[in-house]
Amino acid sequence: MSVPPHLSLVTLGVADLARSTAFYEALGWQRSSASVEGNITFFELGNVVLSVYGSSALADDAVQAVPTAGFRGVTLAITVSSTAEVDRVFAAWVAAGAAPVKDPVSVFWGGYSSYVADPDGHLWEIAWNPHSPHWAAPSD
Repeated sequence: MSVPPHLSLVTLGVADLARSTAFYEALGWQRSSASVEGNITFFELGNVVLSVYGSSALADDAVQAVPTAGFRGVTLAITVSSTAEVDRVFAAWVAAGAAPVKDPVSVFWGGYSSYVADPDGHLWEIAWNPHSPHWAAPSD
């Protein structure tokens, strides 16, 4: 038996659902009609759905303790088509309220990368990867 090689949904546990929903909407991301007001918000991001859900409710669902602050050992990434696009997208995230974690910089593997943190500290990498152009977002 094999497991299908794809990712369908990423759920982020958040302290304040309305604040996190507003943050991701400030990036220009559209709330899905599948969202349940005051309970969970979904954003369709191409072939993957991002959801924001209360941290306590998510911990209960997964039968886990509510996570503490600090690095969780997980990052999410958005790849773009150029170094200039990394700079632009990084600035857009910061303008929407993300905390800059690592300014855009050339990195050891030959790309160009930065990190921001959403209002709950979830880390997002914004990168250009010259070795894997298929990872870049589709052109509009």
